[in-house]
Amino acid sequence: MQRAAKRRQTVRRVAIVATVAVVVVVSAAWIFSSHSNSPSATTSTLASASSTTTVPSSASTTVPTKPVSFAKVTSPSPAGTWGKQPTVIVPAGKPPTQMEVSDLIKGTGPVAKIGSTLEVQYVLATYSSRKVIQASWTSSTGPFSFVLGAGRVIPGWDEGLVGMHVGGRRELIIPPALGYGASSPGAGIAANDTLVFVVDLLKVS
Repeated sequence: MQRAAKRRQTVRRVAIVATVAVVVVVSAAWIFSSHSNSPSATTSTLASASSTTTVPSSASTTVPTKPVSFAKVTSPSPAGTWGKQPTVIVPAGKPPTQMEVSDLIKGTGPVAKIGSTLEVQYVLATYSSRKVIQASWTSSTGPFSFVLGAGRVIPGWDEGLVGMHVGGRRELIIPPALGYGASSPGAGIAANDTLVFVVDLLKVS
C-alpha cells in the first residue's frame, strides 16, 4: 500500500511539473509574439527606413547664376534711366543670326537664377516692323512676372536673362530660333522675325 501511495504521489508531482512547464512555454511564446507584432515596433521600423531613403531636393540640381556667353549687341539702344520707359532702336542692316546680349545698365541687386521668379518691365521692337510694338510700361497689367527657366516665356528670355541683377537694364536681340520661330503670334511680329527687347529687372524672388 505504501509503495502504491508513493507511486501515485510521484505521478502527481510529474504531472504538476509538466503542466507548469507547458504554461511557461505558452506564456513565453505569447509574450514574444505580441512584442514583435506591436504597432510601436512596426512604426519605428518604417520611420527608420524612410529616414535613410529620403534625399534632400536641394542636392539634385546646380543652379547657374551667370548667363550663357553671347555676343554683345553691335548697335545697342540708349541706356536711358532705369525705372523709366527706354528708347529702343532696331539696328540698321540685316538681323544677326545669333543671339546678342548687352547690359545697358548694370544692376547691383539680387541676381536672376534659373527657378527664380522675376518681375520685369520690357519694351519689344521687331526687325520686320523696325519699331516698338509692345511695352509693359503702357500695358494695363503693368510689370510682367514669370519663373525663369520654366519654359513659360520664349527661350531667348530664359537664356538671356540669367545672371541679370535687380536694378539692371538689358538688351536682347533674339533670332527666330529662340523667339517665335516660323509662327506669327500677333500684329507686328512676322514669321521668322528677329526680336529686340530692352528689359528692366525690378524684383527677384
